[in-house]
Amino acid sequence: MPIGLRTQAGFGYFSVILAIATLGVSLAAVGELWSTQAKREREAELLSIGAEIRRAIISYNASSRAGTPNFPARLEELLDDRRGPVPKRHLRKLYVDPMTRSTEWGLVTLPDGRIRGVYSKSTQAPLKTANFGAGQDQFEKAKTYEDWRFEYLPRNLPVGPVRR
Repeated sequence: MPIGLRTQAGFGYFSVILAIATLGVSLAAVGELWSTQAKREREAELLSIGAEIRRAIISYNASSRAGTPNFPARLEELLDDRRGPVPKRHLRKLYVDPMTRSTEWGLVTLPDGRIRGVYSKSTQAPLKTANFGAGQDQFEKAKTYEDWRFEYLPRNLPVGPVRR
């Protein structure tokens, strides 16, 4: 084989390897971008679902009458509140935690065990660290999603332990 052809063949192999490496680096960058975007979407979903559950707990509390509990003992009570003559739905369904993809939420409870809030059981660090909505200012100091507490505590109730 003439010397010129060997040089061209070596250059061809080098070009193919360089193209494959460039493609690999590009795919890795796209994968990282997609992963970050997916996590941001799950964060936004967690904020929305957590706020919805908090509103349901507030609604449950507001519809309490004398002699009935002010907070639910189980999240299922938010779906079908039968404390009054007409059943009430404070929440449409039990949501899946978008960060853990589980229906098991961490529960923030009162001393008697009744639920006053929820949180994700994910120990991942959040991407979002600022510009939260009203009532979520404490999220800016969160180190993990577990620190994002969607809770309701009227001024006249003592703070109780957190059940995990």
